[in-house]
Amino acid sequence: MKIQPYVEKLSASKTYKEFQQKYKDAFLVAGFFVLDFETGQNIHQIDYYVPSEKKVAAFTLDDKVVVQLLDTVNEKVPEKLEMKTKIDLDALKGILDDEMKNRNITEEIRKIVAVIQTIEGKKIWILNCILSGMGVLKAHVDDESQTVLKMEKASVLDYMKKFPSATMQPKKPTKEDIEKELEQLDKMKEALKKEEVELEKKEEE
Repeated sequence: MKIQPYVEKLSASKTYKEFQQKYKDAFLVAGFFVLDFETGQNIHQIDYYVPSEKKVAAFTLDDKVVVQLLDTVNEKVPEKLEMKTKIDLDALKGILDDEMKNRNITEEIRKIVAVIQTIEGKKIWILNCILSGMGVLKAHVDDESQTVLKMEKASVLDYMKKFPSATMQPKKPTKEDIEKELEQLDKMKEALKKEEVELEKKEEE
């Protein structure tokens, strides 16, 4: 599953051409993908930054091309991204599986929320995964070397506490509550990117 066909679909669409005419200063900054290995309902999205609006234009490419202008989570201008990648989407799971075995993590990956962006000149995959044991796996993968730069596992309940919706849940969430929270992960892209960028900054200090 390569990214390039989605880029070509976007470039050929009327929606993108009209957007390009209106926002000539826009440039590519990220790819956002949800790979659901249980339902097969995947999401493919490409983001452009619009300096004149200080917003991100998110193009959803499944079915027809749809664009939304979204507020950014911080004022920092994102780095430009070249969308040609060495790692294909369908290779991400295998890369993670191998590293999980090395770390004795035995759960299976149910869903991958993947963001690819340029961080300090390097093309990085920021991956947040839902595991079979209701855990969350976070990883950074370097696209050039195809190696895992970092990986950590957390409880989905700990992860939920970071978001306001979690405070509305009972003290002991039911399975249905947790499933609802998992669905919301698909909508947390901007929050995830902000969190990962902040982690990168802390590591440099």
